[in-house]
Amino acid sequence: MSLDYDTYLSPFTWRYGSPTMRRLWSEVHKRRLWRQLWVSLAEVQAEYGLVQPEQAADLRLHMEEVDVPRTLAVEAEIQHDLMAELKVFAAQAPLGGGILHLGATSMDIEDNADALRIRQALDLVLTGLRGLLLDFARQVETWAETPLIAFTHLQPAEPSTLGYRLAGYAQDLLMDWESLSTVRLGLRGKGFKGAVGSSAAYAELLGVEKLAGFEERLSEELELPFFTVTTQVYPRKQDYAVVSALAGLGGSLYKFAFDLRLLQSPPVGEWAEPFGKKQVGSSAMPFKRNPISAEKVNSLARLLAGLPRLAWDNAAHSLLERTLDDSANRRLTLFVEPI
Repeated sequence: MSLDYDTYLSPFTWRYGSPTMRRLWSEVHKRRLWRQLWVSLAEVQAEYGLVQPEQAADLRLHMEEVDVPRTLAVEAEIQHDLMAELKVFAAQAPLGGGILHLGATSMDIEDNADALRIRQALDLVLTGLRGLLLDFARQVETWAETPLIAFTHLQPAEPSTLGYRLAGYAQDLLMDWESLSTVRLGLRGKGFKGAVGSSAAYAELLGVEKLAGFEERLSEELELPFFTVTTQVYPRKQDYAVVSALAGLGGSLYKFAFDLRLLQSPPVGEWAEPFGKKQVGSSAMPFKRNPISAEKVNSLARLLAGLPRLAWDNAAHSLLERTLDDSANRRLTLFVEPI
C-alpha cells in the first residue's frame, strides 16, 4: 500500500522503526500469515480425511494472492476483517475455497498469527540487541583505562573509568537479552480449539480421541507450540510478558540515552552524539548541537513504559471466555512494542 499524505499516517508508518519491522507488521504480511494458517489447517484436515488433498493444494496455490484493496472493500460491507480476507481467498481458489476455515473460529487464525508475528518481531529485536551488546563490549575494552569522575546525586564523587561506566549499561542490556530470550522461547499459540477453547467443533468433525493428535500435527506444521488450555483466545498474560520484557529493554536504553544527554551538556561536555555537517540544531539557533537521537530514544521509551499497564488491563479484563474490548488497542500495542 502506497503512502497517502492527504490522510493521517502514524509516525511509525514512516518516521520510526526499521523497514523490516514495518513489513513484518504490515497488512500484507498479516494476511499472508492468516492464509498460511488456513492452508496448514486444510492440509492437516486432508490427512484426517476431512477434506480432499486437491482442495488443500488449491488453497496453497493461491495462498500468496493477497489483495488488500479488494479485501477492505468486502470488509466495508460485512464489518469483519478476517471474514473479508476469507471471502476473497475463497473466491481466488475455486476448488478449495469452499472448505476454508472448517471447524475454526476467528481467533484460531488471528491469535496463532499474532504469536508467529510476535516471535518474528522478537527475533529482529534480539538480533539488534546482540549487535548492540557486541558494540558495547568493544567500547568497554577500548575505554577500559580512560579515567573519569563518577557522579552520585549528580555531584562529582570518586574517580572511575569510562570502560567501567559503559560496562554498567552493557550489564543492564545483557539482563534484557536474557529476559527477552526467555519470553521468546516460551511463546505459544492458541492452537485450534474453536469458539470458546473447548474444541467442540473439531471433536464433532474428528472424534474426541483424535483431537490431541490433530492439534499436535498442526503444531509441528507451524513449528509453534500451543497452550494446553485457552478460552476463545490465548491467555493475554502472554502479551503482558512480552510487553513487560520490552519495556525493561526500553528502560535500559532510556538510562543510557538520558545519561548521554546530561554528559553532552556543555557544562560537562564529556560525550557527544554524532552531528552531521549539514545538520541544524534549531530554526532560530542553528549553532546548537541538540541531542536529538538520545531525545528520540527517551521519548519512545517513555511511550513503551506505559504499555505494560495496558497489557495488564487486557489480561485482567478479558471476562469469562473472551471480550472484544482489547481488540482495538492490541492492534496498536502489538506493533508499537517491538519498534
